[in-house]
Amino acid sequence: MGRQLKGATREMGGNKAIDKKNIRWRIRKYGMDALFLFVGCAIGACATMSVMIPNGLTGGGITGLARILQSIFPAVNFSVLYYGFSIVIWFACLLLLGFKEARKIIVMTVIYPLFLFAFEHLDIRFLNEKDVILAAVYCGIFYGVCNGLVFSRGFSFGGADTVAKIISKRLMPHVGVSKILLCMDVAIIVASGFVFGRNIALYAIITSIILARVTDYVLYGFETRIVEVEIISDRHKEISDYIMNEVERGVSSSVIRGEYTGTERRKTVTLCSPREGMLIRSYVASLDRNALITVIHVDSVWGRDEGFRDIEGE
Repeated sequence: MGRQLKGATREMGGNKAIDKKNIRWRIRKYGMDALFLFVGCAIGACATMSVMIPNGLTGGGITGLARILQSIFPAVNFSVLYYGFSIVIWFACLLLLGFKEARKIIVMTVIYPLFLFAFEHLDIRFLNEKDVILAAVYCGIFYGVCNGLVFSRGFSFGGADTVAKIISKRLMPHVGVSKILLCMDVAIIVASGFVFGRNIALYAIITSIILARVTDYVLYGFETRIVEVEIISDRHKEISDYIMNEVERGVSSSVIRGEYTGTERRKTVTLCSPREGMLIRSYVASLDRNALITVIHVDSVWGRDEGFRDIEGE
């Protein structure tokens, strides 16, 4: 009886130690999330309010839509228009995609417009004088850093990418989200050309190209756009379901054996973009802190899946 009590006491003590360790890990994680989000939002808001708008530029997504609408209603602040678009998109996501998807974008839907509002009233100018070429380049750099920091923590802005996901799920399930998003951005930039002039639309294309490249650089350095993610975890079923249903990538698995311990475990493998790799890492970290994740940079992938090169076209 005494031994059982001692064993139970030790077990309770061990559980308390594990609970404290988990609490410290969560506090550290949430602290890093907040830091990355605040820095990212500040850089993105600076790009819009201190670089883009003072130089008469525009962009894609809801930033471009808000700029077009602001040209029609100049008395309305840009931050108010952006916030209005964000709220409408969030409610559309909630109604059409469900709470699970809406929960992913609620943080940035609230926080980012607040930073836009703050920088709008600070009235800071990044460049000493108007220079649209330099402004287009730095807008792309700043937005890329902003996106990279936010995506690296598993968050999403909930802008045009959410609209593209709604269209793909509800109207065009046979068309990939990235293709719909590309068409939307092109349409918004072309519309901006009619409102602000052809040159401004061309500068917006430059900004978009730089933005995409810098985002990848922040996420995975100066490497490729396709990565292979290998995960060794006892929670392989949940991880596979998440990758297939949420990230919408294919998954393969195999049983491997650790020679030191002789233990057999299942390895889950997927090919995805760097941003999707970060989403997977964030999910696995919240699910199994003892998991082992390996990310391998891939030079080229040919296949039918979205984001890969056409195997028949090259």
